[in-house]
Amino acid sequence: MATAPASSPVATPEWEARQQLAACYRVFDMLGWSEMIYNHITLKVPGEEGAFLINPFGLHFSEVTASSLVKIDIDGNVLGDSAYPVNRAGFVQHAVFHRHLPDAHCIMHTHTTAGMAVSALEGGLRPINFYACNFAGQIAYHDFEGVTVRSEEGERLVRNMGSKRIMFLRNHGMLVMGRTLPEAFVKHWALQRACEIQLATLSMGTPLEVAPEVVAVHQRDLHMAQVPGGPGAADFAAMVRLVDRRDRSWRD
Repeated sequence: MATAPASSPVATPEWEARQQLAACYRVFDMLGWSEMIYNHITLKVPGEEGAFLINPFGLHFSEVTASSLVKIDIDGNVLGDSAYPVNRAGFVQHAVFHRHLPDAHCIMHTHTTAGMAVSALEGGLRPINFYACNFAGQIAYHDFEGVTVRSEEGERLVRNMGSKRIMFLRNHGMLVMGRTLPEAFVKHWALQRACEIQLATLSMGTPLEVAPEVVAVHQRDLHMAQVPGGPGAADFAAMVRLVDRRDRSWRD
């Protein structure tokens, strides 16, 4: 990632975070995970306690750039100048987790067709495919309470999340967290694939569930199939290269 332009008032660590997050929005759009001007990916600002970056409300994922991202604190105050508002539904949901979960460096919330479908399915995600086995026993669930704009729902969100870092918001969508943005990205990608394959499988008949002891071996050995550099690092870098071939405006 490039450093900030000489005229930019943004410190280099923040600019790098802005570019990484802007790239992620473009990657999500490329993969078909946009939802009009809605949904959110947030990223903590390095070295600034309680500050995180969020997409400007009104821009499509394909329009987000490093400089257009809005920096806010966990109380909803905009830090610095921005010509754009912030979606309250995004702030309320993400801020409560950024406040209470120190390891939730990056949070992704989407309304993909497959993710919303599985969130509305009794039993949720089942261990019936390779990717679903990655997540067996690691997914939290939260009942639908309407659009997430009331801060009092936050206590229940945090309680239901517990020690897990992936949640299905029932009848709503997916929520994925990571210690880094690439880690959250690769988890979201695999979860999305698991949902897509589950829907395809259920459309054909009765699925075969993987035995718990096999799931345990699968999860134990997953790290041996990772590229060095940290979870998701190589995967995300590859996606950014694809985005760059289409349009590099996200870097500005």
